[in-house]
Amino acid sequence: MNKPDILVIDDDLHFTQVLCRSLERHGHTCWHAETAEQALTLAQQHQPQWVTLDLRLEKDSGLQLIEPLKHILPDARIVMLTGYASIPTAVEAVKLGAYNYLHKPATLLELLNAFSDEPQTSDVEEAPEVMSVERMEWEHIQRILNENDGNISATARALNMHRRTLQRKLQKYAPR
Repeated sequence: MNKPDILVIDDDLHFTQVLCRSLERHGHTCWHAETAEQALTLAQQHQPQWVTLDLRLEKDSGLQLIEPLKHILPDARIVMLTGYASIPTAVEAVKLGAYNYLHKPATLLELLNAFSDEPQTSDVEEAPEVMSVERMEWEHIQRILNENDGNISATARALNMHRRTLQRKLQKYAPR
């Protein structure tokens, strides 16, 4: 049985190259795009069955790319794979048509399971993940930021936090 072809859309070239090499070692054909334009062109040319999509591309939002991808690839499974994970963006991504949503760094097994109907197994038994205090804080900040339509100043006021402190927290990758 042929393994699904995968289009990786991410502006981090090093991450993309490593991910594509890992996927190809597991029998998948892989293409990568750094921009929305490249992604749509490759999707049209190669018709991949699976797509990984970063939430934050250089100048575009991955959320805005879901609908055009679903138009070109109506049966493709799209997994948002992002370092800026939050519950509001996960909900939005799924509403727009994403099949799943993963937080970076994710293991190759986690990524493949995100695409699959049936979880794949590994020789390594994974312990259930408990959300850290830092992760709960990140989720809360993202929820308040979403409620304030991305307005940093309004979010800082709602959180009773200095605006620059909030900006520093938002520049970091989401904790696990």
